[in-house]
Amino acid sequence: MSRYTELRTFALVAEYGSFAAAAEREGVTPVVLGRRLDALEKRLGVRLMHRSTRGLTLTVLGEQFLERCQKILLDFDEAEASISAQRELVRGHLVVSAPASFGRRHVAPHVMAFKRKYPELKLSFNFTDSVVDLVREGYDMAIRIGGTIDPNYVAINLYPNRRVVCGTPEFFARHGVPKKPEDLVRFNCLAFNLQGGQQQGWTFVRQGKPFAIRVQGNVACNDGELLYTWALQGHGIAWRSTWEIHAELKKGQLVTVLDDYALPNYDIQAVYPQQQYLPAKVQRFIEYIRAIYNRPGYWEQQW
Repeated sequence: MSRYTELRTFALVAEYGSFAAAAEREGVTPVVLGRRLDALEKRLGVRLMHRSTRGLTLTVLGEQFLERCQKILLDFDEAEASISAQRELVRGHLVVSAPASFGRRHVAPHVMAFKRKYPELKLSFNFTDSVVDLVREGYDMAIRIGGTIDPNYVAINLYPNRRVVCGTPEFFARHGVPKKPEDLVRFNCLAFNLQGGQQQGWTFVRQGKPFAIRVQGNVACNDGELLYTWALQGHGIAWRSTWEIHAELKKGQLVTVLDDYALPNYDIQAVYPQQQYLPAKVQRFIEYIRAIYNRPGYWEQQW
């Protein structure tokens, strides 16, 4: 039992003059309050109250202790209220990481409106396709798309997304359409490469289980937006997120293939380190950007 609980119980019983009235105020039984007071008196080694069938009266030490208790409890409540109020103030410095292309197209255009809403807030953004260590590198939060989330982080879904294989109708008319992921070895695939030029495999799902296919192509790079552009120009097949090609799919400029194997649940997420109190600057930015992404027709717009 916390000392705060014992002090609060003593002050309440003294204020209401009975265990029954104080217990009703606390939503517990009188027996519970009696045990708390017994524990307090035992720990202090003094009698704070005289209890009889006619009621409760404070001892001399009880009166002195009550005065101190009331001040301590008031200070505690004021300190707690002050911290809560600070948490609601949107100020300070918000540092955010996001994927390069996504950040340019779907974060940057909304930054200034958010800044006007919270003028006391300083904002810093790092748009990179590298996965940063939020704690070590001093970030308040990140926007991430799919992938595994560190168990020490909290992930909030901003908008649903999938990974799909796509290309232009003209490309598939010239080269045919893959019927299963293994067919991709016969096609020019525009792959994302890692350091040293190693190309990533493309992940699919068959009967509920993920598996990867190592694709080949005559051009690769570490810039996702370039891969998107080359696919739109008809140079090959790309493995892209639906957030990136939504408008082009709707216009028929790109079409998807292998949809039965597409990687689901590759959602756009806000990620931040686990903490007892989420700063208002982080909470407000997440709420702000999430509302934008869920606005009807947003993803059909050209950013």
